Amino acid sequence: MSQNYAAPGQLWLLPQSQQEGLDFDYRQVISVVEKAYRALREGGSDNPVKTIIEDSDHHSLSYSMVARDGASGTVCFKAVYEFDPRRSRDSYRFHSFIFLADDTTGAPIALMDVVKLGPLRSSATTALFARAACPDARSALVVGTGVQGRMALPMLLAALPELDRLQVFGTYPDGLRAVQDSVADREVEVVEDLRRAAGEADIVIGVAGLSVTEEVRREWMKPGSVAVLLGYGVHADVCHGADYRIATDTAQMHATCDDLRGEDGSLPSVDAELPDILLGRAPARRAPDDVVFAYNSGMAVTDAALGRYIADLALAAGRGERADFW
Repeated sequence: MSQNYAAPGQLWLLPQSQQEGLDFDYRQVISVVEKAYRALREGGSDNPVKTIIEDSDHHSLSYSMVARDGASGTVCFKAVYEFDPRRSRDSYRFHSFIFLADDTTGAPIALMDVVKLGPLRSSATTALFARAACPDARSALVVGTGVQGRMALPMLLAALPELDRLQVFGTYPDGLRAVQDSVADREVEVVEDLRRAAGEADIVIGVAGLSVTEEVRREWMKPGSVAVLLGYGVHADVCHGADYRIATDTAQMHATCDDLRGEDGSLPSVDAELPDILLGRAPARRAPDDVVFAYNSGMAVTDAALGRYIADLALAAGRGERADFW
């Protein structure tokens, strides 16, 4: 997979503007992310728990991750900085990038903005959870209309094309329209009664921000459904009251889900992790009527794999800027 991304001594830069208009095949994105999860168990990959720093007054949040994807031979270093993460000061700022290196040649690949990569890999992971836990699903509800909300349904349809009822709940008219526009030739219903919609959905996806006004509760969900959480919009009682719980990684979940803890600080046990489910080593549910809770925590190994995929698309399209760096 080795390619000449930049001349010796140069660093290839892929800012947000250079990633616009790339032709992402969502089915291929799902395949790339799935291979990254499988490689975590099949050897050659590693994904340590992220390092997190949060100020005591919650005015900023910073974290970093490193991973190696054995499937593509790519190492990834990721850094994220959020200012006003709780949106309490009307001054929210988000900055993030990844540095990719080819671990088969030792050559750098790129320094890349993650505005495209993050939603792609998170939505692909959600689609993998949903397909594994509810393969015969016909209806899906998205709670939230931000960047992740707008990516959720197109990616979900790539994994489950038989879905025939799509719904969205949110409070921002522009965001609701954007979610509706994200799916070509398909109707997306805007729902006002979240309880009713959640009770009819096979798949519930929580991708809202901290300002979410209402969250799906455990008692609303119908037997056999799955709730996937990667933001907000699914209440903690779904996690605690679910019949079966799955996660991308248990240690990562414990490091990032303080808002799901009970009053005593406890978290219920995780029954299975996504890499094992994808390899057939663990089930995605125990019984057909189980209500399943899935926790989608970002894992840098998928950033490494998908970053390599995006870099190769950008290289083929003649994108990026090269700077003398070393």
